Amino acid sequence: MNSPAHTPEKRKVGRPSDAAKRESIVAAASDRFMNEGFAATSIEQVAADAGVSKVTIYNHFGDKRGLFTAAVERECEKMRGYFTLDHMSNGSIRERLFEIAGAMVAFLSRPEMIQFERRIAAETEHEPAVGEAFLETGPWRMKAAFSAWLAHAVAQGELQIDDPDLAAEQLVSLAKGMGDLERRFGAMPSAGATEARIKGAVSVFLAAYQRP
Repeated sequence: MNSPAHTPEKRKVGRPSDAAKRESIVAAASDRFMNEGFAATSIEQVAADAGVSKVTIYNHFGDKRGLFTAAVERECEKMRGYFTLDHMSNGSIRERLFEIAGAMVAFLSRPEMIQFERRIAAETEHEPAVGEAFLETGPWRMKAAFSAWLAHAVAQGELQIDDPDLAAEQLVSLAKGMGDLERRFGAMPSAGATEARIKGAVSVFLAAYQRP
């Protein structure tokens, strides 16, 4: 008796992986949330934009808040691509701090960043958790990275800092100065004024924290 011929199993072609599907959903959600706001965006709209079902979105993100958090994380990750502490120069501590402070100010001054923060601030008025999600995935994460950098400089004997977290806030605040507020309200400070502000910020910072 002849054995039945083996029929190879057909592969399912064209079905996106879970990772690709998730990315498609988050991209669609980001566009909706950032352009129309949290309240005006529905799960149904995002599902239609991403070409998936509502059930798929709920399975991946739980609810609208989880989807929004993922969208904010995506936008913050894109923003962080313009700023990194990984490739700073090997100059003096003054030169490196000036480079870091300048990169931070340039990053925070990008029109996309200003618009993004405005959108988040507007949404936070109605949904406080929106602001917390943004802080956790954006500013607080960047602060932690800079604080760790300062702690390393302390360990190397270049700085004398008891509270790196506080020191990180102080340098960023000094470097932004009034320029941050001016940009938010449409008055762009000149490049010369920005450079002078950053140099002054680094000088004040080192006067307080540079090891004798």
